[in-house]
Amino acid sequence: MADGRRRAFIGSFTAAGGPGIVTAEVDPGSGALTVLSSVQAVPDPSYLALAHDGETLYAVSETAEGTVAAYRVAGDKPEPAGRPVPVGGGGPTHLSLFAGHVLTANYGSGSVTAVPVRPDGSLARSASGVLRHTGAGPHTPRQQEPHAHQVQPDPSGRWAVSVDLGTDSVRVCTLVDGALALYRETALRPGSGPRHLAFHPDGAHAYVVNELSPSVTVCRWDAEEGVLTPLSETPVLPGAPARDAYPSGIVTSPDGRFVWTATRGEDVLSVLAVQGEELRLVTTVHCGGHWPRALAASSDGFLYVANERSGNVTWFAVDPLTGVPRRGGSIRVTAASCVALA
Repeated sequence: MADGRRRAFIGSFTAAGGPGIVTAEVDPGSGALTVLSSVQAVPDPSYLALAHDGETLYAVSETAEGTVAAYRVAGDKPEPAGRPVPVGGGGPTHLSLFAGHVLTANYGSGSVTAVPVRPDGSLARSASGVLRHTGAGPHTPRQQEPHAHQVQPDPSGRWAVSVDLGTDSVRVCTLVDGALALYRETALRPGSGPRHLAFHPDGAHAYVVNELSPSVTVCRWDAEEGVLTPLSETPVLPGAPARDAYPSGIVTSPDGRFVWTATRGEDVLSVLAVQGEELRLVTTVHCGGHWPRALAASSDGFLYVANERSGNVTWFAVDPLTGVPRRGGSIRVTAASCVALA
């Protein structure tokens, strides 16, 4: 940020009493968060993403008639940069920046949307394209139709990949005339319910956390050809859960040695060690709340967890040798849904 202070932005579900978008200051030594402000400019800003220059924050509005909005973040309180833009899809759960556009994954309608970004970081008045997924999976009722849950660029910046829980697949796309165009679709195990994907820092591997089975699918990624190849699955829990586990977030460590996942039904974080083209479950630790929806990892060894149902964001210091997080503290954010680090 311009004043040299580090900040975190926290999304929440206003329909469940959340404060909207929360800005918090980050202590560089301890990773601790201190709330600075909140703003309720759009309902249910459940997922946030920062522009590469750190001057603009983008938020989805996870509602039946989904929108995306832009905010200036020079001060302690985000200021709207124009009106929210309809994404032409329902229930957007994720967004990212790709090739001069904001992309949204629309879970309710099973589609991905591109909205052009103007030179000043604000959004165009309307979306430039909507790509609708097709297909279904064997899990009833969660896979009767497509449910795009995440869309993001690959490390090379050449491709956008969208993860669809309803179709058990990951789509590799290009941007053509302002709209995403399907290049290749990779099938994962039927009934696995892929939710989110995290790339390894080497740019040659990716890890997909599965919501309908407590596991991570390890994949090889060929950025030259745009090919994702599933290799194996690794459980994120030491034993079979007694009920649906609902894994949610996944991040890789900046040094590429570890992968962390969150599992809502068990209220745990899983530590997985990267061993070549395989993962090994090291341990699980309590998430510091209830129903961990999303994770964020900082470059200086801290891990942040948005615990939706307990209404708090917890931070952990990560042991650099073992990858095991150690709880540091938490702040109260009702219906917390994600953390974006500046």
